Amino acid sequence: MAAKVKLTTLDALGQAAECLRILAHPHRLRMVQMLLQGEYTVGELAEACEIPSPMASEHLRLMQRCGFLSSQKEGRKVFYQVAEPHLQDILNCIESRFGVEAAS
Repeated sequence: MAAKVKLTTLDALGQAAECLRILAHPHRLRMVQMLLQGEYTVGELAEACEIPSPMASEHLRLMQRCGFLSSQKEGRKVFYQVAEPHLQDILNCIESRFGVEAAS
């Protein structure tokens, strides 16, 4: 007798697809790689991705809206960090499949 397959609801799969679409961008993946190592500011992430700070802010806003990231203000600086622990598993899969090395 075959095991019964547990199906995820289409609503949940739709939410997952939307978040995966947001994550599916080279700059966002680089930012997640970095943020899995520690907290960074918009400027630091923008520099690492070689993009303007306003563009980096937009990428961060999208990932924060999806619940991947959180931020904390310290004085005039805002530090971003990973809020979704499963991002490590997703990045491990990507790095394993595509030979991507973690950002340093």
